[in-house]
Amino acid sequence: MLDGKTILITGASSGIGAAAARLLADTGANLMLAARREDRLKELRASLPHASNRIALFVGDVCDTTFSEASVKATLDAFGGLDGAFNNAGTLGEMGPVPDMSMETWNHVVATNLNSAFLAAKYQIPAMRERGGGSIVFTSSFVGHTIGFPGMAAYAAAKAGLVGLTQVLAVEHGPENIRVNALLPGGTKTEMGGDDPAFREYIAGLHALKRMAEPQEIAKAAAFLLSDASSFVTGSAMLCDGGNSISKG
Repeated sequence: MLDGKTILITGASSGIGAAAARLLADTGANLMLAARREDRLKELRASLPHASNRIALFVGDVCDTTFSEASVKATLDAFGGLDGAFNNAGTLGEMGPVPDMSMETWNHVVATNLNSAFLAAKYQIPAMRERGGGSIVFTSSFVGHTIGFPGMAAYAAAKAGLVGLTQVLAVEHGPENIRVNALLPGGTKTEMGGDDPAFREYIAGLHALKRMAEPQEIAKAAAFLLSDASSFVTGSAMLCDGGNSISKG
């Protein structure tokens, strides 16, 4: 259902973003893969030789206020349009209680996770309007939605803000056939989550499935939201959290 469609993925160099790139490459989609680490992006494209002619790269930081406009322009230049966007780039930031948190930390986390989403929508929506519709997916989190973790105030606030932004955008642009959804993963085995076995065991225990997600499992949920399989889904905060939100023991 994504064959021939053009999808922009941010945070594409690793984790969920890279898993989404691998999955969507097999669907026949054209991909603009965006991230800060050019070497990682090139390695990812090289690992997908069957789709390399359908993959373009954009190197930049979502905190740069010119990133979204430039990445959309690069996508239009490469493929002639934009049908979907998986706005997946994010950061945990430096963790700690609010009284000890610097303004610099707060601003960086909010800029990476929330301000970048505003700018993404600002430039992606007009491009999708030209195509007669499209699908935007933001990676939010169960943190700040169904649970609060100590030390994660900036992250929780930014990710919760994504849900509010999603709802308003869905209402504003539904008549234009532009769908907007937030994807809320549970604990996922990525670089952001670290590799400490004890910490991962603790996080796994918070889920009803008693395990963490593989990145490709979250990527499949993103692919659903990007595709016509979810044609009547918009404005949702879709949990893909292994039962974290309903597990208390």
